[in-house]
Amino acid sequence: MAVVNACHRHARISATKVRPFTEMIRGKAAAEGLDILRYEPNRGARVLERVLKSAMANAEEKGARNVDSLKIVEARVDGGPMYKRIRPRARGMAFVVRTRMSHVHIGIDAPEVT
Repeated sequence: MAVVNACHRHARISATKVRPFTEMIRGKAAAEGLDILRYEPNRGARVLERVLKSAMANAEEKGARNVDSLKIVEARVDGGPMYKRIRPRARGMAFVVRTRMSHVHIGIDAPEVT
């Protein structure tokens, strides 16, 4: 059993916006996961869909036979670095604006890969 991975590092979306979609597709077939993500109207689903397509292409490149039936064994989103900026506020105060990033990882089980 070989696991084929794909990741998108430094995605300009916070991890909390993508995590619910990873829970929806974890453990399902790759084609079923694509169908689930395709009809979700959120930007986090688009990011995850691109990474899943990349993982399927990686599995096909490594020699997997039926790419659509491969199982998603790992789907996780980790927090990445943050852009920190200062926003001026009233009475001379300053607030920190944190633009969050995330690292999206997907692993597909490919038993025929050599």
